[in-house]
Parts: sequence; C-alpha cells; structure tokens
Amino acid sequence: MCLQVRSLGPLGPGEDVGPEERVSMYMELVDGVFLHKIMTHIDPSPTNQRLNKNVNNDVSLRLYNLTVLTRHIKTYYQVRKQVTVVT
Repeated sequence: MCLQVRSLGPLGPGEDVGPEERVSMYMELVDGVFLHKIMTHIDPSPTNQRLNKNVNNDVSLRLYNLTVLTRHIKTYYQVRKQVTVVT
C-alpha cells in the first residue's frame, strides 16, 4: 500500500503544486480518504460503510474513517489472502 501511495499519490516529489495544495492533499491522506481510494484499487470489493469525505479536523470522523480503512485491510488479508490477522 505504501508503494501505491507514492506512485498514485500527488504528494510525490515530482509534483509541481503549491503549499496550499500540498496541505490539502496531506489532510486527505491523514483523514483516510486517499488511503481508502488506494485500498479500493487493491481490493475493489465494496464495503458497506461509507467514508466521511469532509472531516474538517474532526477527530471522531477521522477515527471513524481510519477504522473503516483498517477493517477493509483486515478483511482483504483474511478473505483474499487467507492470512490470519491478529489485532
């Protein structure tokens, strides 16, 4: 997933964007929105939970998004890869 964040992500060193755009992209990454997009590229099977795209520095919404992302990753490895995930 980390390699895909670098290759698909707009935060790479080659991107020519201003500081405001970089902060916005970073917040999408931290809020779990961009990571969820990458996870759906890896495992396109939809989950029943929706992400909050407008977190606006709300810690509870950010935590919810990251919890959904963690469940998606865990399900992917347990179902698709047949790997036991211990949390």
